[in-house]
Amino acid sequence: MDKWYNKSGNEGDVVISTRIRFARNLKEYPFPCRLNDETKCKVTALVKDAILNGNSALASRFEYIQMPELTQEEAVSLVERHLVSPEFISDRQGRGLLLLDDESVSVMINEEDHIRIQVMHQGLDLTAAYDIADKIDTLLDERLNFAFNDKLGYLTQCPTNLGTGMRASLMLHLPGLQQSKAMNRIASTLSKLGLVLRGMYGEGSEPKGALYQLSNQVTLGISEEQAMSNLRDVALQLVAQEREARNNLTKNIEVIDAISRSYGLSRYARLMSNEECMKLLSNIRFGIAAGIIDKLDFDIINRLMIETQPATLMKNVGKKLSPSERDRIRADVVRSTMLKTNIPNNRRLEN
Repeated sequence: MDKWYNKSGNEGDVVISTRIRFARNLKEYPFPCRLNDETKCKVTALVKDAILNGNSALASRFEYIQMPELTQEEAVSLVERHLVSPEFISDRQGRGLLLLDDESVSVMINEEDHIRIQVMHQGLDLTAAYDIADKIDTLLDERLNFAFNDKLGYLTQCPTNLGTGMRASLMLHLPGLQQSKAMNRIASTLSKLGLVLRGMYGEGSEPKGALYQLSNQVTLGISEEQAMSNLRDVALQLVAQEREARNNLTKNIEVIDAISRSYGLSRYARLMSNEECMKLLSNIRFGIAAGIIDKLDFDIINRLMIETQPATLMKNVGKKLSPSERDRIRADVVRSTMLKTNIPNNRRLEN
């Protein structure tokens, strides 16, 4: 089954992915932080049954994963593939995960809230992701009793999620704006609009490879539709600003040289750290978007950005690896992928 991150979508030169996440809790049970192992198991059983035995065409495509049974590498790989939050794997006891076969839908059980429904979609497509999340939410609502208040909306452990309980976010590749030193100014402006710009893994994370997560902060006193509309409008402005910054930067021979060197290293390097790999792939993606590198698709780079992460490398190899072994295998993966594309010498890189 082809994974969501193997594809590029609308505004794909800047917007890598769309995510919609709903936070929900069961009325009959305290929040997960107050549950013991026995009651966590009861909540897990209820949610699992509602999904797997519900009236949905997707039911047969879900796999149930007991989080304590995973190795550390398997658990961290879920975060690297943007399927769960870092918080979800910090204490795996009493937690379960329902994962769709193409990894576009995950349902986290007993994270900060009883239920976290998450839908991922390639490119900028908030409506498509929301529609799927809404259907799963409706399916669960028909079989479970959600905690809801007429004034406060859906009740959640963290007050910042009260109301719709929805967080919509976009993964953006912003090398042009990053190199133009515009990110601090943009982040400050966005916070005044009820939006937040963070690193690729959310709160507290660093923006590796010029990847940023843009999401809504306000969930109370605003509809889901309005929150998505605000996010979409701001995202399109950022897309335009990134393209303008990119065009200006590609007039600089040093930028062209960095892209050219990154492209060459990706095809011939024998050792590659994770930090170096993300920088090289970011530069190559920049080159594709700017039309400097031809006949190489965004989806190839998107996939490599995930498959070369440390835990995912070890998961795919099936064993623990030392840092030097990871660096060697990572370089092998990138090099073999690039050489398979059989890209002829590019005139713009030669000139």
